[in-house]
Amino acid sequence: MTSPEDASSVLVRDVEYWTVALGGAGALVAWARWGWRAGAGLAAGAFLSWLNYRWLKQGVISITSAATEQAGAENVRAPKGVYLKFFGRFVLLVAAVYVILSRFGWPAAAVLGGLFAVIAGTLAAMIVHLLRSLRQA
Repeated sequence: MTSPEDASSVLVRDVEYWTVALGGAGALVAWARWGWRAGAGLAAGAFLSWLNYRWLKQGVISITSAATEQAGAENVRAPKGVYLKFFGRFVLLVAAVYVILSRFGWPAAAVLGGLFAVIAGTLAAMIVHLLRSLRQA
C-alpha cells in the first residue's frame, strides 16, 4: 500500500501526462474538424496550460520545502525566483495569448479551449487514481 504522500506525488505527475495527452488529442481533433489553425491554437493553449501548471507546481514545492526547512523560524523566506515564476506565469499567459490571437490569427475559441487542458488532465488523473484505489480495496 502506498502512503498518501506517494499517491499525491503520483497524482500530480499524472496530471501533467494527462494534460499533454488530452491537449494533443484535442489538437488533432480540432485540426481534423476545423483545420490546421484551430489545431495549432488548441495545441498552443494546451502547451501554455501545461507550462502554467508546471510553474505553479514548482512554486508550491519550493515554498513548502523552504517552510519545512525553516520550521520553527519566526519568518519563513522563500527564494526570490519562486515569486518571479509564481507571478510571472500570469504575465506569460496574458502576453502569449495576446500574441497568438493578434499575430497568428488562430481562433480564440481554440486557444482558450486549449487553456482548459489542465482541467481535463486533472479530472482524468483523478478518475484513474480513484478507479485504481477502488480496485485495490
